[in-house]
Amino acid sequence: MIDAPALTRTDAQRPGKRRAEPYQSPYQPGNEADFERLYEASFSKIVATLTALLRDRAAAEDCAQTAFERAYRKWPTWQPFAPAEAWVHRIAINTAISHQRKMRLREADELVRRMGPPGYVLNAQDQTERYDLAAALAQLPPKQAAVIVLRHYHGYTNRAIAQAVGVPERTIASRLLTAKQKLRRILTAEDGMRPAA
Repeated sequence: MIDAPALTRTDAQRPGKRRAEPYQSPYQPGNEADFERLYEASFSKIVATLTALLRDRAAAEDCAQTAFERAYRKWPTWQPFAPAEAWVHRIAINTAISHQRKMRLREADELVRRMGPPGYVLNAQDQTERYDLAAALAQLPPKQAAVIVLRHYHGYTNRAIAQAVGVPERTIASRLLTAKQKLRRILTAEDGMRPAA
């Protein structure tokens, strides 16, 4: 009987093991022109995210500006393991969370503000619903509010949110589930209805 050679698998062939593909970034760390393109491409998205989190457009713009200043200082050392936009989003969300903590200590009533850009006219029903949602988001912990806004306001995937926030994807799924359940309870309590099972 002839002995067959033993079959061995490399890590890439083993079930459940995948090699991480390097992320191909359109930006080069330390390149001034690339940072300027990143700023132009993502500033308005970041302001929109922070406006939804903070419910204050001016504070959102201040936090976005601070986040880009921090990102600029770190730009030469940025590693393209994830999209540059996700990296700046993480910095911006952390900046907003810090700002929110400071504001809660100073002026709690300033945290709940009307959402939406100035000049955009909502009908009375939409305005009431948007205000209710903003008030409900304000009752959530900042990390839960952030994942709700990134997922449902901006349409990011759980993976993109995980990269932006810097936590595992499963943590994002858990935060989303918990945040949705809390929002449902808050919003149905305001309507005087019982939550659906």
